[in-house]
Amino acid sequence: RFDTGVGGLVFADQFLQISTKLPSTSIYGFGENLHHSFRHDLSFETWSMFSRDQPTKHLNHYGVHPFYVGMEDDGKAHGVLLLNSNAQDYSFTPLPMLTYRTIGGILDFYIFMGPTPENVIQQYTKAIGRPMMPPYWSLGFQLCRYGYDSLDNLKAAVDRTKAGDIPHDVQYADIDHYDNNKIFTVDQEKFGGLSEYFSQLRAEGMSTIIILDPCIVSNETNYQPYDDIRQISGSIMWPDNFNIPDGSADTDKAMFGYVWPQGKVVFPDYFKTETSKLWKKWIKDYHKKLVFDGLWIRPWNWPEKDKPYWSLKCGNNTWDDPPYRTTRLSDKTLCLVGRQGDRGQYSHYDVHSLYGWSQTMPTFDGLQEATGERGIVVTRSTFVGSGQHSGHWLGDNKSTWEDLRLSIIGMLEFNLFGIPYVGADICGYFEDTNVELCKRWMQLGAFYPYSRNHNGKGYIDQDPGALGEEVVIASREALRTRYQLLPYLYTLFHQAHVDGNTVVRPLHHEFPDDKKTYGIQEQFMWGRSLLISPILYPNQTKLKMYKPNGVWYDFYSKTAVSGPTTGLYKTLDISSDSKIPLHIRAGSILCLQDHARNTRESRKRPMRLLVALDVNNNITNGELFWDDGVSIDTYENGNYYKAEFEFKEV
Repeated sequence: RFDTGVGGLVFADQFLQISTKLPSTSIYGFGENLHHSFRHDLSFETWSMFSRDQPTKHLNHYGVHPFYVGMEDDGKAHGVLLLNSNAQDYSFTPLPMLTYRTIGGILDFYIFMGPTPENVIQQYTKAIGRPMMPPYWSLGFQLCRYGYDSLDNLKAAVDRTKAGDIPHDVQYADIDHYDNNKIFTVDQEKFGGLSEYFSQLRAEGMSTIIILDPCIVSNETNYQPYDDIRQISGSIMWPDNFNIPDGSADTDKAMFGYVWPQGKVVFPDYFKTETSKLWKKWIKDYHKKLVFDGLWIRPWNWPEKDKPYWSLKCGNNTWDDPPYRTTRLSDKTLCLVGRQGDRGQYSHYDVHSLYGWSQTMPTFDGLQEATGERGIVVTRSTFVGSGQHSGHWLGDNKSTWEDLRLSIIGMLEFNLFGIPYVGADICGYFEDTNVELCKRWMQLGAFYPYSRNHNGKGYIDQDPGALGEEVVIASREALRTRYQLLPYLYTLFHQAHVDGNTVVRPLHHEFPDDKKTYGIQEQFMWGRSLLISPILYPNQTKLKMYKPNGVWYDFYSKTAVSGPTTGLYKTLDISSDSKIPLHIRAGSILCLQDHARNTRESRKRPMRLLVALDVNNNITNGELFWDDGVSIDTYENGNYYKAEFEFKEV
């Protein structure tokens, strides 16, 4: 039900507003924001959406997803998308009522009727595009940091992981591998030999990912990418007949940004056909020099100006000073008067939040053309439909217990948005982590779809091997469990790719008639069969786990959880060496595979079926999707194996 009778429609130049009465108080989605509750607080809360780097409560983050799912009182669900890329906000009141406000575009609504919450996501992703199918290796554990500072330090992190016998599939190189902050270059003094080392890792069964910033350094001589982009006037431009502030443009009217640590840069305009072609060419040319399997595009693909005073150089105009906004939109971004597209037909005011989306497509295509295989692109800035070409990580979090817990909310929300390949920086990006926090975060992170440990420059090394035996043991155990479950996880991604299902889902998606599940945000499920109940508090000795309706089996002991079959809370004892609690839903068959150091090896290991009998219904089933893990469009081309399992007692 979408009832707009509660408020008037405002349709003015640079301001549109519409309100609707909500059928219930259980509303999920909208973003990207740092929500402290998965189910929205309707107590006069207002949130903004406009792509920007400011990870703080009540402020807009990197992506824009004007989509929500509503759970109604009868257990049915619906979804609503406002397809609009302009700066906007949404407000809730306890009526319950939702108000949309945007400063451009049109009110282009799409309603998805469900009736189940999984049906809503299937319908939504059918409309915006199904999620991409990740390569198998990208489901393995990944290690990164900004601040290796040298190839020797990067090698040391890999060696510590290997010494701890911790599964490890992917190694990254962050921006400190660049030569003087220039993309498509390697600092030969600090990272000389990187290409040879990456080739060695690949020979050992691992994969590699490098970072690509979207911006091009402008203050270097003899830098080919900058010369190339100038030659085709391929970046975001100032409009004609505009009084350009001093020092804010190149000679061809290319708009300068200022980002850290590069300085003055230009931003390629991926709405221009020739720019997208050039970007793909750069990727393919660079792959011949430095072999990589995936690309990580960040930061600043919103795009931004890092220095606040740059916003003062945009000049007073209707786009940078819209009537509804009390703060200039050009704070920490390019001037909104910028023009984009082959004919300059788009205003940056209208397409700013599409920048990361527009960069992801040629990056994805360029990667696959370079490697000839299915690769992975991980982006920071996303928009409606970005999941067709990329995954997402949840940005610069902190090494705190609160951010550990909040990562579950972000992961669940991006599964609603059709971007199931998602995860947070395990152990935290900012601040020094500690042993207990990182141990528990490695356990939780082993069940992110995108499982990567990453932190920032100036903080302690936090790869598991750097933090001592306690973290090593917990990481090894949790990741070995993950690797056993990878055939199941891979099958879930296939179902997402083909049918639009979520991979990680909240409990109420499986139990929509149980209202106790509507507010649960410290447990989650992989598909319909695996319940994950992580340890999320320091010095925790008890864990209150909600056991939904039915029989559940402890994953490790294979014993049934005692108690009635109706939903209820169970208290689990927790000790310092406890594993992350996992439970299998009765009626499920999971295909497992022996763990190994990496997925190339684990894929060669024996498989087995874990049958969790449903003694009440006498029907137990499961599914496996299997292909070579790297070829492009295996399902579309019929190059796969699919098995359906069923167990019946006779």
